[in-house]
Amino acid sequence: MSPDLDRLWHLGVESARFRAVLQDAAPDARVPTCPDWDVADLVWHLTEVQYFWAAVVRQQQTDLDRVDTENLTRPVKYRELLRLSDRCTRDLVAVLRRTPPGTPVWTWAEDQSAGFVLRRQAHEALIHRVDAECVTDERSGMDPTLAADGVDEALRVMFGGAPSWAELTVDEHAAVRVTCTDTGHAWHVSLARYAGTDEEGTDQAGGTLQIALLDPGTPTAAHVSAAAADLDCWLWGRPPPGEVNLSGDVAVLAGLREVVSAGVQ
Repeated sequence: MSPDLDRLWHLGVESARFRAVLQDAAPDARVPTCPDWDVADLVWHLTEVQYFWAAVVRQQQTDLDRVDTENLTRPVKYRELLRLSDRCTRDLVAVLRRTPPGTPVWTWAEDQSAGFVLRRQAHEALIHRVDAECVTDERSGMDPTLAADGVDEALRVMFGGAPSWAELTVDEHAAVRVTCTDTGHAWHVSLARYAGTDEEGTDQAGGTLQIALLDPGTPTAAHVSAAAADLDCWLWGRPPPGEVNLSGDVAVLAGLREVVSAGVQ
């Protein structure tokens, strides 16, 4: 992805836009993209997430059980909740600014670094900004480079690979090319399955994706193409502002959609 992408700046900007959109929203209004939540729940979610990751990075802990987080109390008044959200964003941005990206910290992923936290939190803020705008029906543009980075993260980190204890079986004939029509980024995605016994002795199996390090340009069974913002929203189960074009083998496209739908958080 682009080395010029300033994820720290985007983290601050997207978080601020998130709150600005919801400033005058009814706290009990439902969030259409997260139907179990109302607006206050959505604000509280991002507040808690940013508070937690600021603590992880600040303490530079590599063991989750040793992360010291004081209880964060949810304000009853909505205006106080928005102010707390703002403070948590500023704290997270500040601690990430002074922490080198390669600093080891605990994460739930293979990449155990502050850089992973920065990338994940930039996209956490972006996607929840989209949620906020879906509440108020006032969608605004998404930075194409940031959105393309979000597509890469979604495919490789959120939906791709397999646990260390599992065996991965790749269907080389079930490949999809995913293309950002505005930025030129492309990914060669193969449907796969994992199976194995987890750390607790339970047999597990499921669908996943294998993403080529670089797109080899070889023919694929199906193709998904759209502007980066549309692809990012589509992968996260949010309404794309534009059109997503799907072509090719219907069964392969259904398999891709099944993996993506199961992995959306």
